[in-house]
Amino acid sequence: MTHLLHRQLHSVPPQAVAASGCTITDAEGRVYLDASGGAAVSCLGHGHPDVRAAMHAQIDRLAYAHTAFFTTEVAEQLGDELVAHAPPGMALAYLVSGGSEAVEAALKLARQYHVEVGQPQRRRFIARRQSYHGNTLGALAVGGNAWRRAQFEPLLIDVEHVSPCYAYRDRRDGESDAAYGARLVAELEATIARVGGDTIIAFVAETVGGATAGVIPPVAGYFQGVAEVCRRHGILLILDEVMCGMGRTGTLYACEQEQVVPDIVTVAKGLGGGYQPVGAVLVQQRIVDALRQRSGVFQHGHTYLGHPVACAAALAVQRIIRRDNLLDAVRTRGVRLHDRLHAAFDAHPHVGDIRGRGLFWGIELVRDRADKTPFAPEQRLHARIKAEAMQRGLMVYPMGGTIDGRHGDHVLLAPPFIVGDDELEQIVARLGAAIDAAVAQP
Repeated sequence: MTHLLHRQLHSVPPQAVAASGCTITDAEGRVYLDASGGAAVSCLGHGHPDVRAAMHAQIDRLAYAHTAFFTTEVAEQLGDELVAHAPPGMALAYLVSGGSEAVEAALKLARQYHVEVGQPQRRRFIARRQSYHGNTLGALAVGGNAWRRAQFEPLLIDVEHVSPCYAYRDRRDGESDAAYGARLVAELEATIARVGGDTIIAFVAETVGGATAGVIPPVAGYFQGVAEVCRRHGILLILDEVMCGMGRTGTLYACEQEQVVPDIVTVAKGLGGGYQPVGAVLVQQRIVDALRQRSGVFQHGHTYLGHPVACAAALAVQRIIRRDNLLDAVRTRGVRLHDRLHAAFDAHPHVGDIRGRGLFWGIELVRDRADKTPFAPEQRLHARIKAEAMQRGLMVYPMGGTIDGRHGDHVLLAPPFIVGDDELEQIVARLGAAIDAAVAQP
C-alpha cells in the first residue's frame, strides 16, 4: 500500500535504504550495481564523504535564502567555478534545480534576448527528432521524444524538428561521415529557408544524444556546420548537456570534442552528482550585455534558484572531479568499458550497435543484425531487460522507441566516474545475461 503516485501505478519499486560507491541496497538487503548512475546522475557514486561534509557545513551556516532578496557566498563560488571552466565567452551562470528547469530558462532567455535587441518576430525553435530536453512543457515541445509528446501535443508550442545525427540508422550505404553530416546541415538550412530565418529563435540540440535514442554521438564536423548556419542567420545555438555534460563523455563539456562554442549551454545531472537537485544555464557575454543594457532583468524565476545546499553539493562535486583527475579516469575507464562491450557483444545476434564516449554508452538491440530489424514494440524488450538486470543486481537505463518513438530498444550505461575494473567486468557480464534472458522470453 502506498500513498505516493509512482511512475508505474500497478507496482511499487523496491525501497532503497543505503548506498555506497557504485552500489545501492534495498530494504530486503539486495545490493544493486549502479551501472547507469540512476539516469547518468551519480558521477561520484554514492555517499562521497567530501560532498556530505560540504552539505553539512552549508546547512549549519545557511540552509535557504530567496534570490529575490539575497545572494550567498556558496552560490557566487559555484558561479565562479562554472564560468572559469566553461566554453570560451561564457559570462554568467543561472542556477536552477534540474535539467528541465535549465532548458526552460534557456528557451526563455533566448526569446528575451531577441526581443531586447529588436527582433520580436523571432518566435520559433528548431530542434531534432528523437531528442530529449525535459518534461516541462517548453522542454517537452523542443524535445523530439514522440511517446512523451503525444498526449500533450495540444499544449505545446510549435517547434520545427529536423533529423537527428543517428549514423547507425540514417547514414546511407557508402556515405562518409563528412557527407552524412553535410546532408543533415543542408536539411537544417532548408528548414530555415522554408520557415524563415528571421523567425527562428534558436536551434536546440543535445551535443551527444541521450536517453531517447540511446547515446548517439555526432559525426565529426556536424556541429561545426550547424554552428555556421546558425551564425549566418542570427539564430542562437543552445546545446543541452544535461545528461552528456560535466565530464560524462571525457571532457567537462561534450561540445569541447566538437570544437564548437554554443551561445547557451544547459547542465544538470552530473553537476551535483545526485547529492542535491541542481542545474545551471551558462550564457555568452553578448547575451548578458544585451539584457544588461536594456531591461536589466531576466524575466524568469523559481523559488529554489541558487539553493545554498544544492550549490554546496555541486561545488564540492566539481572540485573533486578536478582534484582527483576524474576526467582522465573517465577517458581511461571509458576505453576499458568500450573494449569489454565490444568483446562481449560484437558477435551477439541481437546487438546491432554499440556507441558512446567516455563513460556514456548505448547498446541498440535488434531482432535481425543483417537488416537492423527491431523487435516488435509489443514485446517491450527494454522493460524485460531492466527487470532481468534488476534480478541480477544490476541497474541499467533501457528505453523503447529508439528509432521513431515506437520501434526499437536500447540500453544506456553511465556508471560513476569511480567505477573499478572488477565492476566494469560485472556490468558487462550481468548485462549480457539479462539481455539473453529477456530475448529468450516467449
